Amino acid sequence: MSLPVAIVAGLHADARRAAVARLLADVPGSVVLHHDLETAAAGTVVRSVRDAGGLLDVGEAPLVNDCACCALREDLVPELRRLAQDGRTRLAVVELWDSVEPKAMAEVVTAGGFTVTGVITAVDPALVLPYLGNGDDLAERALAAAADDQRTVADTFARQLEYAPVLAVADSPEADDEDRELLSQLHPTARRIPIPDNRPRHEAEGPPETDTADAADAAEVAEVADAADAADAANEADAANAPSTPSAPNAPRTSGISERPADTHPLSALARAALAGFDVEAAAAAQHPACARLPAEADAHGVATFVWRRLRPFHPERLYAALEDVTCAAARSRGRFWLADRPDTLLHWDAAGGALCVEGAGPWLAALPDAAWDLIPPVRRAAAALDWHPEHGDRCQHLVFTSPGLDRDGLARLLESCLLTDAEYAAGREAWKLLPSAFDTFLEV
Repeated sequence: MSLPVAIVAGLHADARRAAVARLLADVPGSVVLHHDLETAAAGTVVRSVRDAGGLLDVGEAPLVNDCACCALREDLVPELRRLAQDGRTRLAVVELWDSVEPKAMAEVVTAGGFTVTGVITAVDPALVLPYLGNGDDLAERALAAAADDQRTVADTFARQLEYAPVLAVADSPEADDEDRELLSQLHPTARRIPIPDNRPRHEAEGPPETDTADAADAAEVAEVADAADAADAANEADAANAPSTPSAPNAPRTSGISERPADTHPLSALARAALAGFDVEAAAAAQHPACARLPAEADAHGVATFVWRRLRPFHPERLYAALEDVTCAAARSRGRFWLADRPDTLLHWDAAGGALCVEGAGPWLAALPDAAWDLIPPVRRAAAALDWHPEHGDRCQHLVFTSPGLDRDGLARLLESCLLTDAEYAAGREAWKLLPSAFDTFLEV
């Protein structure tokens, strides 16, 4: 469907609302679709649709299997179809409720036949460390999306932050250089766009943001939108020449953003980011522990990122005994690792807020027969090639720790002490498999 959809997420509600308000002000014909899950205790989810002028529609969606997030999934695509068929909406902005994660919703929108043109997470830099260090369950903060929601504030915030290619950053007077550096190191590849003054562009004093579009940017955006409109026009012409059928829809097709009035201001940086395009499959691959784009080494303003890579497996018991110290050594740590007693299983390390999640992420590619490699996505094969070792294949330790006040040397010594000793390593893989399995509780074996 031709209606572009941008997703705005974030536990930092004030920053999220400011980003949404800016998009409404900057993109003519845009509307915001929001499902409020706070009313789930009453058995419904409240849906609202609004534009820059105010509220357009309010409705309710019943819970599905006692799950507010499931109700959101079931209701979202039909509402987007209604907006598309109306023919007046140029951009649908899906503002996610506090703890809803953008990855799941981007996949729902795409599966529903719509094109996600942007995913943005709004953040207040002064709140990054407090949220990343908050190990409370979402249910304790009335933020759970379902009765069985076992996520924490920290891990939910981390996933919201790391999935989005664009961060809308609030101008927080409480934020200092350390806060901004932490945000930068947690997601170094993200495009960070300041959330500008929420007044309409012509009423604000001075330039609205530091990353505004110049003439070349505006022309490029218009060219992309014009190409989309041309494709839509061609489809309409084909439909007009085709034999009519009783089931053919009569609703007008939506037009592109380039159809905005000629006297409208150029698109802002935030608006351009919302329309720039988004690859749902590539985003999912970038989150998979086998090929995740992990941060590189960094050290600035009191914040450090430590990258630890080794080609020797962990001793399961020694690593398990050190888990609390390793997990609490950094505000955020993630990556993939290798246990000696599970030589064929790629394990995912995901820690925030003092809590650690360890999951199996399938086999290492080196554990697969050659015939199975044709079924592996190219991005996974390329990532494995970077780590390939003549003896172990892609098996490795690749963990990344980011935090203010990080003790790199102490953390490195602790991790090194958890690896197999020379004698244990020399005993070989069959002996490794006989080591005590300390991670059964994590992996539900």
